[in-house]
Amino acid sequence: MDLNRLGLNTVSLKFTHLEEVAAGCAAAGFRAIECPLDQIRGELKKGMTVPQARAIIHGHGLTVSGGFNQNLVGLGTPAEIATSRDEHVRNAELIAALGGTMMVVGTDYINWPAAKEVPDVIGRMAEAAREVADRIRPLNVTIAIEFNWGMVKTLLATVEIARRSGAANVGVLFDPAHFHSTSTKTEHITAETVRYLRHVHVDNMPASPAETTDCNTARLLPGDPAGCYDLVDLFGRFERLGYRGSYAIEMFNAELWSLPPAAAAKRMFDAMQSVFSKIP
Repeated sequence: MDLNRLGLNTVSLKFTHLEEVAAGCAAAGFRAIECPLDQIRGELKKGMTVPQARAIIHGHGLTVSGGFNQNLVGLGTPAEIATSRDEHVRNAELIAALGGTMMVVGTDYINWPAAKEVPDVIGRMAEAAREVADRIRPLNVTIAIEFNWGMVKTLLATVEIARRSGAANVGVLFDPAHFHSTSTKTEHITAETVRYLRHVHVDNMPASPAETTDCNTARLLPGDPAGCYDLVDLFGRFERLGYRGSYAIEMFNAELWSLPPAAAAKRMFDAMQSVFSKIP
């Protein structure tokens, strides 16, 4: 596996300051990072400029694959929808200024409404995605919608939103933790659905019931023998079906957050290598 396709989502690290985090990721062996935009905006509030942030990242031999910040609002009032669109355009502008090309989003904050209230929820979400996608296309930024982050829970529903958006720069993010926590099944991972994948998060999950397992804090490192998924087989399936995008490890783990960024990043790089060194 090309190392340039393997990254680290810096939400996985104790964020001290960008210089230390970037240095730690590079020293661990990573060549790409995915950025929670709140971390970057925190640095900007302290006086750092976006060109300076980009120079720090690139100065350590890293690129930014993309970033994330919030859910995409497709329901609600016209004013709420318009505000959400504008916020996502600003997020995409920051991602592009950092050199990234991918924006991860969740779906609406509310629960899935009854059909009599909103008869075409997927259509509404597809419209919201298309409207943002059209505005950010000149930035060369693609939207990757994460299922089970917000209202839309499954891979198939998220693929349908991307399909119905009609926008080439709208696709899907796959995360094993979210896969574990929804009714999505392995047989749903087909050539047709994989062609909509734009980004993949990397983690494993324990063999415990989804209903009693937190899809964030229960995550296990790749290679952990307690993990219930054969990640070599799962990600190898993506590759066999034509996926050629990026992978980024994403952990919400108190032990990793307690470590210096360099030590935590090295642990995660080695864990990723235990999987991806076995995938051509």
